Amino acid sequence: FFAFGGNNQQVQVSSSRYKKINPGEHFIASGTFNTLGYAGNNSLWVEVNPRNDQPEQYHFNNLAAVFFKVNPDITNPILDVTFDGQHILDGDIVSAKPNIVIKLKDENKFIALNDTNKYRVFLTWPDGVQRRIHFESAPGISTDRNKMKYTPAVLPDNSFTIEYNPVLEADGIYKIDVQASDESGNLSGQYNYRISFEVINQSTITEVVNYPNPFSTSTRFVFTLTGSEVPQQMKIQIMTVTGKIVREIFQDEIGPIHIGRNITQFAWDGKDQYGDQLANGVYLYRVITYLNGQ
Repeated sequence: FFAFGGNNQQVQVSSSRYKKINPGEHFIASGTFNTLGYAGNNSLWVEVNPRNDQPEQYHFNNLAAVFFKVNPDITNPILDVTFDGQHILDGDIVSAKPNIVIKLKDENKFIALNDTNKYRVFLTWPDGVQRRIHFESAPGISTDRNKMKYTPAVLPDNSFTIEYNPVLEADGIYKIDVQASDESGNLSGQYNYRISFEVINQSTITEVVNYPNPFSTSTRFVFTLTGSEVPQQMKIQIMTVTGKIVREIFQDEIGPIHIGRNITQFAWDGKDQYGDQLANGVYLYRVITYLNGQ
């Protein structure tokens, strides 16, 4: 088997050696090859008995050609970046030990994303110095927090995944830049993915508000966490102006939390611990968190 591209470039197609064919018999031969770089019109040539193992009077009728066209891959892959499982806004606060996951997904079901040279990741530190982040030496390993772990795509799910788990010891504004393309050279977008984020190493809970306020049916609680760890325990106590606790909201009700800005899944409906509707008026709330026993 030989394939010829539009520029007359020849590619040998792997094929097995078959046993001889007896009179009246037939067999099906097959071979596979990568069409990357062969967009356009091509031809596939098949030659039988190429080494003349079986002497023949004529050989010209042992050749056959099939013409085919390869459509170029012109679709941009989709780039997705998350911090601790969250899509952040520019300038958001993130953990000082974030789990940054970069995924590139391609619609092409035949050419797997497996080349680390197609990706360039840069991190700009608060001092303004930009450093390129390099990959681990082999897929699936993680030995250095300053390098990126990667998992090549496994077809048909053509998705390349990068995990980066730095320790960001300096407080301030960071910026990450990601350049990515698929195996055909299609960029993930007209511009690089670029976003800034803030790191505050001290563990705090701030900017605790409820919204809407005042409310008639329900209100949710919004707050900001900093540091590198989320509290092991958290609860919100709602009190009357005299200090009597009428409702306690525990962490399993609050829902998942992460470093950065949070809004509770729970919405308080103005009822007390027993489900009775409280009177209209002003109430206070207090947030209590426990981190590493403190």
